[in-house]
Amino acid sequence: MAVPTVVAHRMARMSQSWPAPTAGDRREMHLMGAEKVAAFWESWNAMIVEGARANQRLWFAWLRSMWMPWTGSPFTPGAASARLQRATLGVLASGLAPVRRRAVGNARRLGGAKRR
Repeated sequence: MAVPTVVAHRMARMSQSWPAPTAGDRREMHLMGAEKVAAFWESWNAMIVEGARANQRLWFAWLRSMWMPWTGSPFTPGAASARLQRATLGVLASGLAPVRRRAVGNARRLGGAKRR
């Protein structure tokens, strides 16, 4: 719910100051672009780290089922599919976390500002 609030605030601010934006408006537009780039790289980094962790967990689950079958952790196609699905959702959630964090922070920051 934070993203539509931030987009509406910024679009209103840009449309109101269109012919000659103030220094504050230019600063906000610059911040908008800079934070998108930063959030993109943070997201990619988080997804790479979580992907590496997921691969390690999947590898060790397979290895455990091959070398220690008595532990009761079968690596059947259904179990492998469920693990892969959880890993994929974990990677996606890790990638969205930085974007969500910035959107919520912007909604708090911009919501408190007086609108003109």
